[in-house]
Amino acid sequence: MFNPNVAVKNVVTAPTAHAVIALVGRLLMAYIFLMAGWGKINGYDATAGYMEMMGVPGGLLPLVILVEIGGGLALLAGFQTRIVALVLAIFTLVSGMIFHVGGATPAEITNNSIHLMKNIAIVGGFLFVMLQGAGQFSIDHAIEK
Repeated sequence: MFNPNVAVKNVVTAPTAHAVIALVGRLLMAYIFLMAGWGKINGYDATAGYMEMMGVPGGLLPLVILVEIGGGLALLAGFQTRIVALVLAIFTLVSGMIFHVGGATPAEITNNSIHLMKNIAIVGGFLFVMLQGAGQFSIDHAIEK
């Protein structure tokens, strides 16, 4: 009997497909952090002000930018990927809880709920990256070889 799950498994676990899918997954996850970090650099004062309005010291913004850009670049290159995935998972969960819980109006509550769910989904993705590692097309793979 044909099992579509097994058919997909057979395709994606082939070594080349597995390596390409792992690379594409890392690239897509890195993209959101690189863009967010770059946006914070370009809107530094506004971002620091928003952080302070939410009860987070604006002085932490350089650290936030370092985590987002540094973590995004490390993820992109596949360097120390399991550790980076853990750090970014914790960062994403904590920032989601700080910035996306509650709201003053029903529309803000709905919008924040959607963003919180996005953050939670990203954390789930990072747990898979932590479990699977960077894959063949990575610095980690070259080092471990």
